[in-house]
Amino acid sequence: MSQPLSYKLAVLVFLENAAGEHLLLLRAKPPNFGIWSPIGGKLETAIGESPFECAVRETKEETGFEITTADLHLFAMVAEKAYEGESHWLMFLFRCRRPLNVLPADITEGKFGFFSRATIDTLPIPETDRTALWPTYDRYRDRFVALRADCAPGKAVVAEVEEIIPPVG
Repeated sequence: MSQPLSYKLAVLVFLENAAGEHLLLLRAKPPNFGIWSPIGGKLETAIGESPFECAVRETKEETGFEITTADLHLFAMVAEKAYEGESHWLMFLFRCRRPLNVLPADITEGKFGFFSRATIDTLPIPETDRTALWPTYDRYRDRFVALRADCAPGKAVVAEVEEIIPPVG
């Protein structure tokens, strides 16, 4: 019998500049080494960090951009089973409402670039980002959705909607 997989809690933060281009990080470390993805990181569970607090901290640590929880819109919660066969992930996806107008300096995690949404589809990005993450962003960025996806190796990743909350107003 195989060992149970660990569960990791993480955030991704979608930042844009005033032109609507998305900030992505060309990752220099696993997971996602050598491919582009939004910034983010794991929650500090030992201190009881909330997903919003984590998004604020990761944005500051990775980009130097200081935001508050009020600058963030939580647009998705995604439960990924067996990502790369290594672990399960519960991810909270945030859209920052404040534009970032300066390309951040390179960090040990990788280097940054701003890209139009159309260009992102041509970049080397994780397959789950291509099939589930970016389509989720496109469809739900102004509201909220809860999704689950089985990402086990050899399976086609299909994100299943568990709940959708329409935009307020």
